[in-house]
Amino acid sequence: MEAKGALVPFFFERRDLRPNDVQFKVSYSGICHSDIHTVQGDWGRVLTPLVPGHEVVGVVTEIGSAVSNFSVGDLIGVGVFVDSCRNCENCKRGLQNYCVEGMTGTYNGYERDGVTQTRGGYSSQFVVDADYAVHIPENLPLPGVAPLMCAGITLYSPLRHWNAGPGKKVGVIGLGGLGHMGVKFAVAMGAEVTVFSHSSNKEEDARRMGAHHFVLTSQPGVFDELKSSFDLILNTVSADMDLHPYLRALKLDGTLVLIGLPGKPYALEGNVLLPARRSISGSMIGGMPELQEMLNFCGEHEITSDVEVINADYINTAYKRTIASDVKYRFVIDARTL
Repeated sequence: MEAKGALVPFFFERRDLRPNDVQFKVSYSGICHSDIHTVQGDWGRVLTPLVPGHEVVGVVTEIGSAVSNFSVGDLIGVGVFVDSCRNCENCKRGLQNYCVEGMTGTYNGYERDGVTQTRGGYSSQFVVDADYAVHIPENLPLPGVAPLMCAGITLYSPLRHWNAGPGKKVGVIGLGGLGHMGVKFAVAMGAEVTVFSHSSNKEEDARRMGAHHFVLTSQPGVFDELKSSFDLILNTVSADMDLHPYLRALKLDGTLVLIGLPGKPYALEGNVLLPARRSISGSMIGGMPELQEMLNFCGEHEITSDVEVINADYINTAYKRTIASDVKYRFVIDARTL
Protein backbone atom coordinates (compact mmCIF):
# COMPACT_ATOMS: atom_id res chain seq x y z
CA MET A 1 0.00 0.00 0.00
CA GLU A 2 0.92 3.66 -0.35
CA ALA A 3 0.55 5.88 2.73
CA LYS A 4 -3.08 6.14 3.87
CA GLY A 5 -4.20 4.26 0.76
CA ALA A 6 -6.17 1.07 0.30
CA LEU A 7 -4.28 -2.21 0.45
CA VAL A 8 -3.61 -3.73 -2.96
CA PRO A 9 -1.67 -6.79 -4.20
CA PHE A 10 2.11 -6.35 -4.01
CA PHE A 11 4.78 -8.78 -5.16
CA PHE A 12 8.15 -8.96 -3.40
CA GLU A 13 10.83 -11.49 -2.46
CA ARG A 14 11.82 -12.48 1.05
CA ARG A 15 15.52 -12.47 1.91
CA ASP A 16 17.65 -15.56 1.41
CA LEU A 17 17.92 -17.75 4.49
CA ARG A 18 20.70 -16.93 6.91
CA PRO A 19 22.11 -19.75 9.06
CA ASN A 20 19.63 -19.22 11.91
CA ASP A 21 16.62 -18.37 9.75
CA VAL A 22 13.38 -20.28 9.23
CA GLN A 23 11.15 -19.95 6.19
CA PHE A 24 7.49 -20.83 6.44
CA LYS A 25 4.37 -20.81 4.36
CA VAL A 26 1.89 -18.43 5.93
CA SER A 27 -1.46 -20.04 6.71
CA TYR A 28 -3.27 -17.21 8.48
CA SER A 29 -2.55 -13.63 9.46
CA GLY A 30 -4.62 -11.69 11.98
CA ILE A 31 -5.78 -8.13 11.54
CA CYS A 32 -4.82 -6.05 14.57
CA HIS A 33 -6.16 -2.55 15.11
CA SER A 34 -2.57 -1.36 15.23
CA ASP A 35 -2.26 -2.45 11.58
CA ILE A 36 -5.00 0.03 10.79
CA HIS A 37 -3.39 2.81 12.83
CA THR A 38 -0.14 2.20 10.98
CA VAL A 39 -1.74 2.13 7.54
CA GLN A 40 -3.58 5.37 8.27
CA GLY A 41 -0.43 7.09 9.48
CA ASP A 42 -1.84 7.65 12.96
CA TRP A 43 1.41 6.65 14.62
CA GLY A 44 3.87 8.57 12.47
CA ARG A 45 6.19 7.38 9.73
CA VAL A 46 4.93 4.81 7.25
CA LEU A 47 7.51 2.98 5.15
CA THR A 48 6.03 2.21 1.76
CA PRO A 49 5.41 -0.15 0.13
CA LEU A 50 3.97 -1.35 3.44
CA VAL A 51 3.04 -4.97 4.14
CA PRO A 52 1.21 -5.08 7.51
CA GLY A 53 0.58 -8.03 9.79
CA HIS A 54 2.15 -9.19 13.07
CA GLU A 55 -0.12 -12.09 14.00
CA VAL A 56 1.32 -14.72 11.70
CA VAL A 57 1.04 -18.52 11.76
CA GLY A 58 2.09 -21.16 9.25
CA VAL A 59 4.10 -24.27 8.46
CA VAL A 60 7.91 -24.44 8.25
CA THR A 61 9.16 -25.16 4.72
CA GLU A 62 12.92 -24.61 5.08
CA ILE A 63 15.48 -24.07 7.84
CA GLY A 64 18.94 -22.54 7.93
CA SER A 65 22.08 -24.54 8.57
CA ALA A 66 22.33 -23.52 12.24
CA VAL A 67 18.68 -24.03 13.20
CA SER A 68 18.08 -26.75 15.78
CA ASN A 69 14.75 -25.79 17.36
CA PHE A 70 12.54 -26.10 14.25
CA SER A 71 12.06 -28.75 11.59
CA VAL A 72 10.33 -28.73 8.23
CA GLY A 73 6.62 -29.33 8.80
CA ASP A 74 6.46 -27.69 12.24
CA LEU A 75 3.68 -25.25 13.05
CA ILE A 76 5.21 -21.83 13.70
CA GLY A 77 4.12 -18.40 14.85
CA VAL A 78 5.54 -14.87 14.67
CA GLY A 79 4.33 -11.91 16.68
CA VAL A 80 4.91 -8.18 17.00
CA PHE A 81 8.71 -8.18 16.70
CA VAL A 82 11.33 -10.16 14.80
CA ASP A 83 14.55 -9.10 16.53
CA SER A 84 16.05 -7.01 19.32
CA CYS A 85 19.52 -5.94 20.43
CA ARG A 86 19.98 -9.23 22.35
CA ASN A 87 22.58 -7.62 24.62
CA CYS A 88 20.72 -5.31 27.00
CA GLU A 89 19.57 -6.42 30.45
CA ASN A 90 15.96 -6.78 29.33
CA CYS A 91 16.80 -8.91 26.29
CA LYS A 92 18.99 -11.19 28.39
CA ARG A 93 16.05 -11.66 30.77
CA GLY A 94 13.83 -12.76 27.90
CA LEU A 95 11.97 -9.44 27.86
CA GLN A 96 12.84 -8.56 24.28
CA ASN A 97 9.63 -6.55 24.00
CA TYR A 98 11.23 -4.04 26.38
CA CYS A 99 14.59 -3.97 24.58
CA VAL A 100 16.46 -0.85 25.69
CA GLU A 101 17.51 -0.12 22.12
CA GLY A 102 14.05 -0.89 20.81
CA MET A 103 12.67 -4.12 19.38
CA THR A 104 12.58 -4.65 15.60
CA GLY A 105 8.95 -4.51 14.54
CA THR A 106 7.61 -7.22 12.28
CA TYR A 107 6.75 -4.56 9.70
CA ASN A 108 7.12 -0.82 9.01
CA GLY A 109 10.72 -0.77 10.17
CA TYR A 110 14.23 -1.88 9.38
CA GLU A 111 16.16 -4.93 10.46
CA ARG A 112 19.18 -4.41 12.70
CA ASP A 113 21.32 -3.74 9.62
CA GLY A 114 19.39 -0.48 9.18
CA VAL A 115 18.87 -1.23 5.50
CA THR A 116 16.51 -4.18 5.04
CA GLN A 117 12.86 -3.18 5.39
CA THR A 118 10.69 -5.49 7.47
CA ARG A 119 7.45 -6.66 5.89
CA GLY A 120 4.65 -8.34 7.74
CA GLY A 121 2.36 -11.31 7.62
CA TYR A 122 -0.21 -10.30 5.00
CA SER A 123 1.86 -12.46 2.69
CA SER A 124 2.25 -15.99 1.41
CA GLN A 125 5.78 -16.62 2.74
CA PHE A 126 7.76 -15.43 5.75
CA VAL A 127 11.42 -15.59 6.79
CA VAL A 128 12.45 -15.00 10.40
CA ASP A 129 15.30 -15.68 12.80
CA ALA A 130 14.39 -18.89 14.61
CA ASP A 131 14.99 -17.25 18.00
CA TYR A 132 12.06 -14.91 17.34
CA ALA A 133 9.49 -17.53 16.40
CA VAL A 134 7.44 -19.91 18.53
CA HIS A 135 6.00 -23.41 18.30
CA ILE A 136 2.22 -23.81 18.05
CA PRO A 137 0.47 -26.69 19.84
CA GLU A 138 -0.97 -29.05 17.25
CA ASN A 139 -4.35 -29.36 18.99
CA LEU A 140 -5.24 -25.70 18.36
CA PRO A 141 -7.06 -24.55 15.18
CA LEU A 142 -4.68 -22.24 13.32
CA PRO A 143 -7.14 -19.45 12.44
CA GLY A 144 -7.85 -18.86 16.14
CA VAL A 145 -4.15 -19.00 17.01
CA ALA A 146 -3.10 -16.09 14.78
CA PRO A 147 -4.45 -13.32 17.07
CA LEU A 148 -2.72 -14.93 20.04
CA MET A 149 0.55 -13.62 18.62
CA CYS A 150 -0.50 -10.08 19.64
CA ALA A 151 -3.93 -9.86 21.27
CA GLY A 152 -3.29 -13.04 23.24
CA ILE A 153 0.11 -12.19 24.67
CA THR A 154 -0.96 -8.60 25.33
CA LEU A 155 -3.47 -9.88 27.90
CA TYR A 156 -1.64 -12.97 29.10
CA SER A 157 1.46 -11.04 30.14
CA PRO A 158 -0.14 -8.64 32.66
CA LEU A 159 -2.33 -11.40 34.09
CA ARG A 160 0.80 -13.46 34.77
CA HIS A 161 2.83 -10.49 36.01
CA TRP A 162 0.17 -9.46 38.55
CA ASN A 163 -0.47 -13.08 39.58
CA ALA A 164 -4.07 -13.53 38.48
CA GLY A 165 -5.39 -16.80 39.83
CA PRO A 166 -7.52 -18.43 42.53
CA GLY A 167 -8.64 -15.97 45.19
CA LYS A 168 -8.04 -12.95 42.94
CA LYS A 169 -10.76 -10.69 41.56
CA VAL A 170 -9.96 -9.47 38.06
CA GLY A 171 -11.85 -6.89 36.01
CA VAL A 172 -11.61 -6.50 32.23
CA ILE A 173 -12.71 -3.20 30.69
CA GLY A 174 -14.04 -3.80 27.19
CA LEU A 175 -14.98 -7.03 25.46
CA GLY A 176 -13.28 -6.62 22.10
CA GLY A 177 -10.35 -8.24 20.32
CA LEU A 178 -8.15 -7.72 23.38
CA GLY A 179 -10.71 -7.93 26.15
CA HIS A 180 -12.19 -11.26 25.15
CA MET A 181 -8.73 -12.83 25.41
CA GLY A 182 -8.31 -11.34 28.89
CA VAL A 183 -11.56 -12.95 30.00
CA LYS A 184 -10.58 -16.38 28.65
CA PHE A 185 -7.12 -16.29 30.22
CA ALA A 186 -8.21 -14.95 33.61
CA VAL A 187 -10.95 -17.56 33.87
CA ALA A 188 -8.55 -20.37 32.93
CA MET A 189 -6.09 -19.11 35.56
CA GLY A 190 -8.78 -19.49 38.20
CA ALA A 191 -9.59 -15.84 38.94
CA GLU A 192 -13.05 -14.41 39.59
CA VAL A 193 -13.68 -12.35 36.48
CA THR A 194 -15.87 -9.31 35.86
CA VAL A 195 -16.38 -7.67 32.48
CA PHE A 196 -17.01 -3.92 32.32
CA SER A 197 -18.80 -2.81 29.16
CA HIS A 198 -21.02 0.04 27.97
CA SER A 199 -22.83 -2.39 25.64
CA SER A 200 -25.52 -4.61 27.18
CA ASN A 201 -25.38 -6.91 24.15
CA LYS A 202 -21.90 -8.06 25.20
CA GLU A 203 -23.14 -9.82 28.35
CA GLU A 204 -24.12 -13.08 26.67
CA ASP A 205 -20.70 -13.46 25.05
CA ALA A 206 -18.90 -12.47 28.25
CA ARG A 207 -20.68 -15.18 30.23
CA ARG A 208 -20.17 -17.72 27.43
CA MET A 209 -16.43 -17.07 27.73
CA GLY A 210 -16.60 -17.77 31.45
CA ALA A 211 -16.99 -14.32 33.03
CA HIS A 212 -18.61 -14.57 36.45
CA HIS A 213 -20.02 -11.04 36.49
CA PHE A 214 -21.00 -8.38 33.95
CA VAL A 215 -21.15 -4.66 34.76
CA LEU A 216 -23.02 -2.35 32.40
CA THR A 217 -21.03 0.85 32.92
CA SER A 218 -23.69 3.11 31.42
CA GLN A 219 -26.06 2.24 34.25
CA PRO A 220 -26.25 5.05 36.88
CA GLY A 221 -24.71 4.24 40.26
CA VAL A 222 -23.32 0.90 39.12
CA PHE A 223 -19.88 1.60 40.65
CA ASP A 224 -21.22 2.51 44.09
CA GLU A 225 -21.23 -1.07 45.36
CA LEU A 226 -17.95 -2.01 43.67
CA LYS A 227 -15.60 0.14 45.76
CA SER A 228 -12.50 -1.69 47.01
CA SER A 229 -13.47 -4.93 45.23
CA PHE A 230 -10.75 -5.81 42.72
CA ASP A 231 -7.14 -6.91 42.89
CA LEU A 232 -6.50 -6.18 39.22
CA ILE A 233 -8.34 -4.34 36.45
CA LEU A 234 -7.17 -4.43 32.83
CA ASN A 235 -8.21 -1.52 30.61
CA THR A 236 -8.25 -2.85 27.05
CA VAL A 237 -10.05 0.03 25.34
CA SER A 238 -8.40 2.91 23.50
CA ALA A 239 -11.10 5.53 24.07
CA ASP A 240 -10.69 8.40 26.49
CA MET A 241 -12.53 7.64 29.75
CA ASP A 242 -12.82 8.57 33.38
CA LEU A 243 -10.49 6.20 35.24
CA HIS A 244 -11.55 7.26 38.72
CA PRO A 245 -14.49 4.83 39.16
CA TYR A 246 -12.20 1.92 38.24
CA LEU A 247 -9.43 3.10 40.55
CA ARG A 248 -11.90 3.36 43.44
CA ALA A 249 -12.97 -0.20 42.67
CA LEU A 250 -9.46 -1.45 43.47
CA LYS A 251 -8.58 -3.01 46.82
CA LEU A 252 -5.55 -2.08 48.89
CA ASP A 253 -2.50 -2.45 46.63
CA GLY A 254 -4.73 -3.09 43.62
CA THR A 255 -3.52 -2.20 40.13
CA LEU A 256 -5.17 -0.74 37.06
CA VAL A 257 -3.20 -1.79 33.98
CA LEU A 258 -3.43 0.34 30.85
CA ILE A 259 -3.26 -1.69 27.65
CA GLY A 260 -5.26 0.36 25.15
CA LEU A 261 -3.83 3.66 23.92
CA PRO A 262 -6.21 6.65 24.12
CA GLY A 263 -5.94 9.58 21.75
CA LYS A 264 -5.14 12.03 24.55
CA PRO A 265 -3.71 11.89 28.10
CA TYR A 266 -5.90 10.68 30.94
CA ALA A 267 -6.96 13.17 33.63
CA LEU A 268 -6.15 11.90 37.10
CA GLU A 269 -6.66 13.04 40.70
CA GLY A 270 -3.95 11.70 42.96
CA ASN A 271 -6.25 11.44 45.96
CA VAL A 272 -7.91 8.38 44.46
CA LEU A 273 -4.60 6.48 44.64
CA LEU A 274 -3.30 7.40 48.07
CA PRO A 275 -6.02 6.00 50.40
CA ALA A 276 -5.48 2.38 49.32
CA ARG A 277 -1.95 2.48 47.87
CA ARG A 278 -3.45 1.85 44.45
CA SER A 279 -1.32 1.79 41.31
CA ILE A 280 -1.65 2.56 37.63
CA SER A 281 0.67 0.63 35.35
CA GLY A 282 1.07 -0.34 31.72
CA SER A 283 1.93 -3.50 29.83
CA MET A 284 3.01 -4.19 26.26
CA ILE A 285 2.93 -7.67 24.65
CA GLY A 286 5.53 -10.11 26.06
CA GLY A 287 9.00 -11.51 25.46
CA MET A 288 9.79 -14.67 23.55
CA PRO A 289 9.80 -17.06 26.55
CA GLU A 290 6.43 -15.74 27.69
CA LEU A 291 4.99 -15.92 24.18
CA GLN A 292 5.85 -19.63 24.06
CA GLU A 293 4.54 -20.10 27.60
CA MET A 294 1.24 -18.52 26.58
CA LEU A 295 0.87 -20.82 23.58
CA ASN A 296 1.59 -23.85 25.73
CA PHE A 297 -1.04 -22.62 28.19
CA CYS A 298 -3.50 -22.21 25.33
CA GLY A 299 -2.78 -25.74 24.19
CA GLU A 300 -3.40 -27.12 27.67
CA HIS A 301 -6.66 -25.19 28.10
CA GLU A 302 -7.76 -25.21 24.43
CA ILE A 303 -7.90 -21.42 24.26
CA THR A 304 -8.02 -19.55 20.95
CA SER A 305 -9.36 -16.23 19.78
CA ASP A 306 -12.90 -15.91 18.42
CA VAL A 307 -12.33 -15.08 14.76
CA GLU A 308 -13.96 -14.36 11.43
CA VAL A 309 -11.83 -15.79 8.61
CA ILE A 310 -11.77 -13.66 5.45
CA ASN A 311 -10.31 -13.74 1.95
CA ALA A 312 -7.59 -11.28 1.06
CA ASP A 313 -9.87 -9.23 -1.18
CA TYR A 314 -11.97 -8.40 1.90
CA ILE A 315 -9.15 -6.75 3.90
CA ASN A 316 -10.13 -3.14 3.22
CA THR A 317 -13.73 -3.87 4.20
CA ALA A 318 -12.50 -5.67 7.30
CA TYR A 319 -10.56 -2.54 8.26
CA LYS A 320 -13.75 -0.47 8.09
CA ARG A 321 -15.66 -3.02 10.13
CA THR A 322 -12.89 -3.19 12.73
CA ILE A 323 -13.00 0.57 13.17
CA ALA A 324 -16.77 0.27 13.61
CA SER A 325 -16.31 -2.55 16.19
CA ASP A 326 -18.27 -4.81 13.86
CA VAL A 327 -16.37 -8.05 14.42
CA LYS A 328 -16.50 -10.90 16.93
CA TYR A 329 -13.72 -10.64 17.78
CA ARG A 330 -10.81 -10.62 15.31
CA PHE A 331 -10.53 -10.82 11.55
CA VAL A 332 -8.05 -13.37 10.23
CA ILE A 333 -6.83 -13.50 6.63
CA ASP A 334 -6.69 -16.89 4.89
CA ALA A 335 -3.26 -16.62 3.24
CA ARG A 336 -4.25 -19.12 0.57
CA THR A 337 -6.37 -16.35 -0.96
CA LEU A 338 -3.50 -13.89 -1.38
